Amino acid sequence: MKILLISANTLKAPYPVYPLGLDYIAGALGSGYNVKIADMNEFGSPSALGALVRDFSPDFAGVSIRNIDNTDTISSRDFLDEYKSLVQQIRENSKAGIILGGSGFTIFPREFMHALDADYGIAGEGEKLPLLLQALANNADVQSLPGVVTKETARIIYEPWGNKIQRRFDQESSPAKFYLANGGMLNLQTKRGCPYRCSYCTYPHIEGSKMRMFPAEEIAHDARKLQDAGAKYIFITDSAFNASYDHSLEVANAFIKAGISIPWGGFFAPTVPSPDYFQILADAGLSHVEFGTESLSATMLSNFQKPFVVGNVFEAHRLALKAGLYIAHYFLLGGPGENRQTLRETLDNAEQLKKSVFFFFCGIRIYPHTALYDIALQEGQITADQNILQPVFYRSPYITDREIMQTVEEHAGGRFNWIVGSGENKATRVLPRLYERGFSGPLWEHLIP
Repeated sequence: MKILLISANTLKAPYPVYPLGLDYIAGALGSGYNVKIADMNEFGSPSALGALVRDFSPDFAGVSIRNIDNTDTISSRDFLDEYKSLVQQIRENSKAGIILGGSGFTIFPREFMHALDADYGIAGEGEKLPLLLQALANNADVQSLPGVVTKETARIIYEPWGNKIQRRFDQESSPAKFYLANGGMLNLQTKRGCPYRCSYCTYPHIEGSKMRMFPAEEIAHDARKLQDAGAKYIFITDSAFNASYDHSLEVANAFIKAGISIPWGGFFAPTVPSPDYFQILADAGLSHVEFGTESLSATMLSNFQKPFVVGNVFEAHRLALKAGLYIAHYFLLGGPGENRQTLRETLDNAEQLKKSVFFFFCGIRIYPHTALYDIALQEGQITADQNILQPVFYRSPYITDREIMQTVEEHAGGRFNWIVGSGENKATRVLPRLYERGFSGPLWEHLIP
């Protein structure tokens, strides 16, 4: 059976993201299937995909939907029309059954099934794909399979994958060459599941709330494969790499033993580690820390249900800076309870975080299966029967988006390391030129004065 796995994501700002999930699905399919991976970042347009589909003639095409929209209230755009064009190319050039999946699909499975007129979908982890294919081959009922979705599915069974998780990375058959030529950054995952309960976040719904750690030696082995393939930087895609201090230290030590010599980075919660934590990680190659800080107001951190307080952010920043790391803080403005005072607290406190890049996002994308969705429902910002596949953002009733953005921009005073929105405009001007000159990695450190 021939399976074509397609990464539908074409968002490249601030940098292109390697479709790691398809490596895991290829690993789950194993040698029993003829698997080909296609990446829309390589093809550039859905119409360019047609020739590959005709030539390969797949039995099934798995379409991975990562991004629903660009989550930016300033220049908001969704990608549904692009996905419709992609599916149309598959339909016009093959008789393949279309199976949707990916993190974006998992958030809106029914909406995407109907919008794209797909045959099947898998909500949650894609390792369930072989179970669906086997059931279809045997003409068995697929409705009882966890995560499997059809247009007729009444109840979707969300259940984390409990069996072996194995990545298959093949430099020649994967789209790695595109990413090696455009920033040199490849991805790695060290665990799944997020124990935090941040009010706006979909990670616990997508991966589950219980952490499932990958063996440190196995992670380091995969990292070495990426390095040997030519990667110049590794980005760890965990929701928070330091959600387990013990496991992340095991990974760092395994990197040292495996001879990982290229820099790496990831997402971190600004909780307070042991005094030498960041130095140990830096010794293992960590270069970039991206803190999901969201606010520097005690009120807002509580409203967001964050697992830290303002003082923790200062201490985590101090320790990371002491270890010589590049630091970025991400902020979500305009959430429940945001007002002039809480905004001012965030901006004033940010001034104390030296040698950092700040990314400010105004308005928070509302997703189902989150506490923020329930709050928006209670406040009447959305209705229970409303289709929010098109971008819908939560907005505080106490301060307008316009006032938030104006206040941030006035406070930033034109400083290049204070980035409002997704950073597409500044990044579009700066990063591609640096990549062309041979620089690698996320490169936002070049914005730090």
